[in-house]
Amino acid sequence: MHKTLRRLPSLDFLRGFEAAGRRLSFTLAAEELFVTQSALSRQVKALEDALGVPLFERKHRALALTKTGAQFHNLVSEKLREIAQAADAIGAPRDDHRLTVSTTVGFASLWLIPRLPEFRAVSPDTEVYVSADDRVVDLSRGDVDIAIRYLADASAYENVLPLFGERLLPVASPSLVKRGPPLRKPADLAKHVLLHFDDPEGRVPWINWQAWLAANGAAGLKPAGAMRFSLYDQVVRAAADGHGVALGRVPLMSGFLENGQLVAPFGKRYDAPRGYFAIPAPHAAQRPEVRVFLDWLRKQAATSRGKHK
Repeated sequence: MHKTLRRLPSLDFLRGFEAAGRRLSFTLAAEELFVTQSALSRQVKALEDALGVPLFERKHRALALTKTGAQFHNLVSEKLREIAQAADAIGAPRDDHRLTVSTTVGFASLWLIPRLPEFRAVSPDTEVYVSADDRVVDLSRGDVDIAIRYLADASAYENVLPLFGERLLPVASPSLVKRGPPLRKPADLAKHVLLHFDDPEGRVPWINWQAWLAANGAAGLKPAGAMRFSLYDQVVRAAADGHGVALGRVPLMSGFLENGQLVAPFGKRYDAPRGYFAIPAPHAAQRPEVRVFLDWLRKQAATSRGKHK
């Protein structure tokens, strides 16, 4: 291998640097690339270490390119565009009747998959592949047509479809509400087992019992017990089976409320600061199948919002 190629920085590092330099924000760049802010920050630092020069000036609540960084950013941006254009030019034709949708495990299992038979009735020739993974994906790589993500703001993307926000409220099985200790006010949760979504990386810090209890006048409440789960759909399943009280995400798990598997024992609720957005990949935004799927999502989301105002 030529020695110049051996010194070539990782393409992921270059793409992270390009986005951060364009947005002048590690947070916004990370959301654009569907990686965590800390991961992108580490990539940029590794690139600076490899090059031996600082590329950014890190100020309090501000980010700026150094003079060298700005020059390098112009070159990197140009070359990445050329690589993308070359890939498009030689790419093999794809099966236009296959649609790949990337989303989280919870959204896929609790909201999207139960509704897919209705999409098949609308577009029977379209094969939908749901890629459910809580790891974020890069839409520019070409293997995903639509991403459905839970974001604070998606205004940086083109053709973004807002779906709905999220309300958090305690939910439990009807049998637990009828036979267990009373559940008439937040303080009554002290006599129940609380079911938690385990979030060790702090990706969704507002979806936890401490935040909900503080917002509903019961900060510091000590429950009778606790159970923790690594996936949110496991939390919902445990609640439906009567193992305790879960923090329900509406309308994500609204199907369980509508069919009676879960009930909301009291009306106190807490609005999460983020929402769900459908984001078409740049290479797929104009495909007829993608447009039909987005229109179907829009109607399904409007129905969900209407049921849970």
